[in-house]
Amino acid sequence: MANINISEVSGFFMGLQDRIVSALEAVDGKQFHEDVWERAGGGGGRTRILHNGSVFEKAGVNFSLVHGQMAPEFAQQVPGEGVEFQATGISLVLHPRNPKIPTVHANFRYLHKGDKSWFGGGGDLTPYYPFTEDVVHFHKVWKAVCEKHPDVADHKHMKKWCDEYFYLPHRQEARGVGGIFFDYLDAKSAAWEFVKEAGENFIPAYEPIVLKRLDAPFTQDEKEFQEYRRGRYVEFNLIYDRGTIFGLKTGGRIESILMSLPEKARWWYDFKAATGSPEAALLEYLKPRDWASMKGNEEILPS
Repeated sequence: MANINISEVSGFFMGLQDRIVSALEAVDGKQFHEDVWERAGGGGGRTRILHNGSVFEKAGVNFSLVHGQMAPEFAQQVPGEGVEFQATGISLVLHPRNPKIPTVHANFRYLHKGDKSWFGGGGDLTPYYPFTEDVVHFHKVWKAVCEKHPDVADHKHMKKWCDEYFYLPHRQEARGVGGIFFDYLDAKSAAWEFVKEAGENFIPAYEPIVLKRLDAPFTQDEKEFQEYRRGRYVEFNLIYDRGTIFGLKTGGRIESILMSLPEKARWWYDFKAATGSPEAALLEYLKPRDWASMKGNEEILPS
């Protein structure tokens, strides 16, 4: 397994789940509910969900450690010989109540199949009423993490990969403002050190944004626009997301796989934001930019 012990990796991911959940509970004031589950084909996991909190309308932080056999046709699409696999990871999606707080996603995973072992993951931000300083902060944290591990983490490449991955071709539109994304990172010790550092920096990347926007006022119209934009989130996760596809193709637990979906979303027919409105401004933020090189006080104007 290329110098990587899956027990060590899964142990770290379990601990990371504990630390992230504790930090989120401190912010929200409500505790997560835990489901411990077993997978019919081998392994299992812990799903932790928070419903109807004071800050988070729905939040999920999953851990899994699974093994077994892939369907032959799916196995052909995954690196490595044969159909036997082992995988462990942590995945989280947080849907805040306040539309001024962005939705966030992060996951870190390890997979071993045949002669191949690799890491994948990353983190990305999906705002509804974005603030430049929040987006810049999020990107600066991930850039700093990458710069500590230059042998395995090229921030420019991972940022570009994230912009391209979290894109809805049928909408010709990005899901959010990105972050970093990586996959098929050879499971060497240097890569493992990078993944651990990235995992530990999720809370520093996101929590300051939440605390800053926690009490921001919002209207019912803004809440409905948030739910409309959540529809894009649903579309991406059900059509393109690799984690969703992997879970479904390997017989994963459906409730855990689909915990990423928001409780409320809406699809307005042929919606057009009014020119000059905050809703129209969002589309400018969704265009890829070198956020980590910005100061945070720049005005985002139509390009």
